[in-house]
Amino acid sequence: MKRQRNRGRVAAAVLAAMCAVAVLPGQAHAAGPGEYAFDPDAKKVQGATANVEASELDEGVPYRSTIRPGEKLYYRVTLDDVSDAYVSAVAVPGDSVPAGYGDGINVSLRETDDTQCSSVRVNFGSGQYTRPIAAYAFRSIKEGGSSCQESGHYDVLVERESKSAADTEAWGLELRFLQEPRLKSGSATPTDGPSSWPSASPQPLTGKQQKRSGGAGYSEATSLANGRWQDTIAPGQTRFYRVPVDWGQQIYATAGLSNSTGDKKEFVGNALTLSLDNPAQGPVSDATLSYSGGPAAASLRPLPPVAHRNRYAPSNQVSAMRFAGWYYLSVSLSPKLKESYGAEPMPFELSVQVKGKAESSPYEGDAGVFGVTDQDRDAADQGKNAQEVARSGPMTVVAAAGIGTGSVLVLGLGVWTLLARRRAAAGGGHQPPQGW
Repeated sequence: MKRQRNRGRVAAAVLAAMCAVAVLPGQAHAAGPGEYAFDPDAKKVQGATANVEASELDEGVPYRSTIRPGEKLYYRVTLDDVSDAYVSAVAVPGDSVPAGYGDGINVSLRETDDTQCSSVRVNFGSGQYTRPIAAYAFRSIKEGGSSCQESGHYDVLVERESKSAADTEAWGLELRFLQEPRLKSGSATPTDGPSSWPSASPQPLTGKQQKRSGGAGYSEATSLANGRWQDTIAPGQTRFYRVPVDWGQQIYATAGLSNSTGDKKEFVGNALTLSLDNPAQGPVSDATLSYSGGPAAASLRPLPPVAHRNRYAPSNQVSAMRFAGWYYLSVSLSPKLKESYGAEPMPFELSVQVKGKAESSPYEGDAGVFGVTDQDRDAADQGKNAQEVARSGPMTVVAAAGIGTGSVLVLGLGVWTLLARRRAAAGGGHQPPQGW
């Protein structure tokens, strides 16, 4: 009897593995409302209230921390004297609660004498409810620059502004430090922002709508190519996606919320928020829509093509379109809809268009996260997130298209091997199960 149970457990485990690998990319649903998927590789780090006690962040390594209402926390980075550098912070509140006007975070990069290099502040804006929001600070190398140009230690200061008495809990923080590659030697890039760009919205897409589920965090963001993508979202939930945008290309996005199938037609202001962040997780633009039970849509305003010169523009939206790479789209649904329309997920469509011919990179060598590769475009076509791309490769048994006959055979032989070992240990033979 014991042997029978063991065989059942082995078979069940392998069957579960077969089912897991059979899930197609972009089809796994994100976490429930109020849950955020932190990067699984994130290291825990504690912010310091005194800058001289700050923990150092390594380049390219994700970190996880927390911040309480009104706190000002320091972290530290080491910069060279030739690279533009970026430090981002994703603020992750708990379950969605009403947000006070101006609630949010401020991220600044400073010399150790408190000279400020840059500062970016983000809040929940007209959304009026908490959800994951991202901000970054940066150091730019400028010819003739007088501050923040030297190599050495720099302080990263993250400040939480909380006016809402209802939100007393600590927020999670996801931190990341990146340095931009060097420009090609002798390359002449403009040092002033663009004065104009194509600003007309493209014609709406008419192709067939496809289903693709968003992730629950930046590390789980589902890759999207041009197209009309259908998903569902529950009140209080945020879905994450990413789109490869190369040098010289423009991104357009529209989120359309489905009509309610019930009889209620109650008005909910700022019911859905569509946000765009750049490859360094810096905020670019957002749009909101109100809802009264009928179809509603919100579109990002037309943004300039990705260009190195954009960083010199006075507008934050233009400045943030400063490098190529994965641009992140997030869709958040207000928890207020639960009161009028119920807690069940609602269908919505995310329309994405990337226009323009890709141009060459201005960097020396590998662009890293600040570029678009053929592998990135394949991931967008297949709907893979970053973790799925990392797991795929020459040793992957299961291809993105599904499970082939050879894969099933390999799994079946694994079942036989495990069962045979257990029978051998119990005094049985080594004959394979019938049918193999």
